[in-house]
Amino acid sequence: MTAPARTPLPHDGHSVTVAGGGIAGLAAATAFARQGAKVSLYEKADALREFGAGLQITPNGGAVLRALGLEARAAAISIAAQALEPIDALTGRRLARFDLTARGATPYRFFHRGDLLDLLAQGAREAGVDIVTGAQVGWSDEGAVIHDHAATADLMVGAEGLHSGLRAILNGGDRPQFTGQVAWRAVIEMADADPVARIWMAPGRHVVTYPLPDGRLNLIAVQERKGWTAEGWNHPDEPANLRAAFSDVCPALGEILLQVRELRLWGLFRHPVAQHWHDKSRAIIGDAAHPTLPFLAQGANMALEDAWVLARETGRGGDLAAGLARFQALRRPRAARAIAAANANAVNYHLSGARRGISHLGLAAIGRMAPTLFMGRYDWLYDHDVTAG
Repeated sequence: MTAPARTPLPHDGHSVTVAGGGIAGLAAATAFARQGAKVSLYEKADALREFGAGLQITPNGGAVLRALGLEARAAAISIAAQALEPIDALTGRRLARFDLTARGATPYRFFHRGDLLDLLAQGAREAGVDIVTGAQVGWSDEGAVIHDHAATADLMVGAEGLHSGLRAILNGGDRPQFTGQVAWRAVIEMADADPVARIWMAPGRHVVTYPLPDGRLNLIAVQERKGWTAEGWNHPDEPANLRAAFSDVCPALGEILLQVRELRLWGLFRHPVAQHWHDKSRAIIGDAAHPTLPFLAQGANMALEDAWVLARETGRGGDLAAGLARFQALRRPRAARAIAAANANAVNYHLSGARRGISHLGLAAIGRMAPTLFMGRYDWLYDHDVTAG
């Protein structure tokens, strides 16, 4: 008996090379492979690993995990968030509580970065992606070189992050601007923490906390500073420096900071959204295209969206260059808007003097009388589903 013919897929017969084994690269590789492409992913490290701490996958990013067939497993390794609470870090007073459970079918979730990376790697392998570690991709004016051999593929994707070689070829060099802020990242042991994201706001600084699976709490603290030279997040620092920067905060936050045993410090730099995301057969996605500051939890979510839209638009048939142009036209304005919103939060979290008091009174009033109005400002972000078209 003859087996029924397989339904043709958008990328049948296409070959795709992906440089970078982070969230953007793995999601893109999986999306292309599930649509029929033969995909090879190259990661320069000797293993796929994530040294970061927690991250938040908002409903717009969760929609992509669902479309990639990973929703059930994502739920098993994450915590579904219930609320967002802005708090006066000096007094400990909760200013408001904004519900995160009423945003539709896709929850707002807290993950450990390593857990999410493992999930995406598993999904990529199941989809047939050939993952090669210890492989540096070098970009030329026209293509790519891997292990001293020219790479051959219909499409090559640069997902190598902030210092992408393909970004530099497509756009030239850029001069990152120090934001005047540094950030610490840590994970501490804290059982039975509420499934709530808390923003502890103080003049010139703030802390964000939320729980992770297995009795852990993720912590990101940001402080304004005049000078900084090193970019990147993997700089060890002493917990005493963090505690000194927040020495005047309320006892509840002080107790959390006392639990920090190991942390990383990095300077926050603002990079422009790339003007050019592609040429005739290559494209950049994720932080390679639009480095994002951590004030709206959208770095990973924008990367997931990029991955899905790139695979969809280049799989519509016709000229590849036209598909790449559609990809940029759809993604660049949205990424720029998300980054602008994140930059605004960086200011609002650090108010001082009269502006701080007025802002806190306003938050409290909105929390009492119109809590949905506050979160509604982000409907354009969280409720957007790139997989629905």
